[in-house]
Amino acid sequence: MSKTFIASSVAATLFTANITSSFANNDLPDLGTAAVNTFSLEKEMVYGDAYMRVIRSSAPLLTDPVLSQYLSELGNKLVAHATGVKTPFYFFLLRNDEINAFAFFGGHVGVHTGLFLNADTESELASVLAHEITHVTQRHLARSLEAQEKSSTATIAGLLGAILLTIAAPQAGMAALATTQALATQAKINYTRLHEKEADRIGMQILVEAGFDQNGAANFFAELATRYRFTTTPPQMLLTHPLPESRITDARNRAAQYPNRYIADNLNYQLAKARIQVRFSSYNDEAALSLFNVQLKKRSYAFKEAALYGKALALFRLKKFAEAEAIIDELRQTDVNNLFYIDTKTDLLAERKAFDEAITLLQDQRKLKPTSQVINTNLAHIYVESGAPKLAIPLLEDLIFFDKQNILSYQLLNDAYKKMGNKALEYYANAEVMALVADYPGAIDQLNYAYRYSEGQPLQIARIEARIRQFRDAERNLEQFK
Repeated sequence: MSKTFIASSVAATLFTANITSSFANNDLPDLGTAAVNTFSLEKEMVYGDAYMRVIRSSAPLLTDPVLSQYLSELGNKLVAHATGVKTPFYFFLLRNDEINAFAFFGGHVGVHTGLFLNADTESELASVLAHEITHVTQRHLARSLEAQEKSSTATIAGLLGAILLTIAAPQAGMAALATTQALATQAKINYTRLHEKEADRIGMQILVEAGFDQNGAANFFAELATRYRFTTTPPQMLLTHPLPESRITDARNRAAQYPNRYIADNLNYQLAKARIQVRFSSYNDEAALSLFNVQLKKRSYAFKEAALYGKALALFRLKKFAEAEAIIDELRQTDVNNLFYIDTKTDLLAERKAFDEAITLLQDQRKLKPTSQVINTNLAHIYVESGAPKLAIPLLEDLIFFDKQNILSYQLLNDAYKKMGNKALEYYANAEVMALVADYPGAIDQLNYAYRYSEGQPLQIARIEARIRQFRDAERNLEQFK
């Protein structure tokens, strides 16, 4: 796939350099999606799916079910209060300490783990998500590309290629971006200013209506501005979403227009933050344990439970399983159905081969949460590990039915069929994994192997042949974007 196509998928939301003007009042007109003719919604969905497959192949995506379910539930809570929603939304995490979030075609919203590491409360994180959701609902991407029709083809190609570099290597990308002539035009700068104003204004409405603190955006903006005021290398989010004083002031003025109310922080946010600090940040295991020990000693935490949870995870990483399990058992006494605790308890039970206990725990939880990604993924994994892979199949098929982009479910399905000795379906599942990372030639090869092992099974053969045709079509479609 070409860099030009990939970059076009994220142009509107990553392209807001040089924003310096002050914001207007809260009564800015709602521009909506009028006059967007360049891309149909169907084309947006196709482009979004294609870009997501490419990003899976090159970016450090997290497939952690607990964090994925938390982020999806938070994002969809905000989407439920948005207007103009015309596509499904898909929220995903990238392991990257940079503070950043971005949105692109097809309702895809990417969040860096660095955002969790730097947002103090769930409302601060939610304010960023609400902003990105607005970029999607207002179709800023399509509107930006429509505006670019007046620019020369070469200039657009240079701009989009530079934006792709910004995603892959921020320093190199910004250097290329600085030399791109298109960014220097006042009309283009004004257009992106308008998008940012609109995303801030409508995002604030979504934030408040979803029950979050209206000061979340202003607090997060102010903290970032203070922390990076004198640095020569600001975080990626400040390169793509600059923070002049006027933007912070405007956010505070907007927040002041809503009634004062106390919004307590969410324990699950702090648990997610602790999980990222231990498992998906630059902390080593000893440093992570020290971090939470200091928090507990000085009582410098938002929730004691989150500090204890972080300590348990760090102990687990250091293979101090008995100490970790004692903490998790203590935490579960206060919140027996908490998915963060259940996931870690399952890992601890698996470590000591207590598969029957793990299965009983997860089956009981499944009665309460039959569609939970965390419960079903953990149960399927335990079935595979305990020598009962056949029981994992329906669980994984359900997970895939609800989320066809869930690469972890396909990988577990591959493991289950491998344990069962079903070569045809093992190769078939692996083909789906390869297709999700845009490796269509590899996926077709896997299907050809599956075909060889399907002799005497006409329905399975027909299914494989149909999938081969679909993957060949998808491969040809990608060629058109080069």
